[in-house]
Amino acid sequence: MVEAVTPKRLTSQAFAPFGDVIEARDSSAMMVNRGTSTRFHDLAAIDVDADDGRALVNIFRATPYPAPLLIRMMEKHPLGSQLFMPLEGQAYLVAVAPSSAKVVPGDISVFIALGTQGVNFRPGTWHHPLLALAPQDFLVIDREGSGENLVEQALDQPLKVEVDTATL
Repeated sequence: MVEAVTPKRLTSQAFAPFGDVIEARDSSAMMVNRGTSTRFHDLAAIDVDADDGRALVNIFRATPYPAPLLIRMMEKHPLGSQLFMPLEGQAYLVAVAPSSAKVVPGDISVFIALGTQGVNFRPGTWHHPLLALAPQDFLVIDREGSGENLVEQALDQPLKVEVDTATL
């Protein structure tokens, strides 16, 4: 039997156990560049194990998975955080689970992220690779360095994601 999950709206509070939500919030705003720009300051705790790692900045071009969306695997990065920020303003999904030795479908939460919201996963947080709902590019910041920083795990049974397109 396949379990199913309906994505929830992405909020800073709901996502806090997994990492940071990155968005232009008034609480982080300050004027810079002689008043010509607004800086939204310190939006994510980037963790790259500075003793043996460095920040890696990438652009990933993502396409949607075929429908129905079945989550069959998860991954985690034990040595550093990973940040996804959409570059084209399209909503996307974020599937996450708490850090643990093994992830099971019942541990997974799925969020609908607005095209103005990014996420930064804490080190060790289980997550699915990019879940684009439409083709789009993402800025991805993660760790480059020695050590094994990618753990992938197949799920014993898939998790079906039931997206209500009316909520997008």
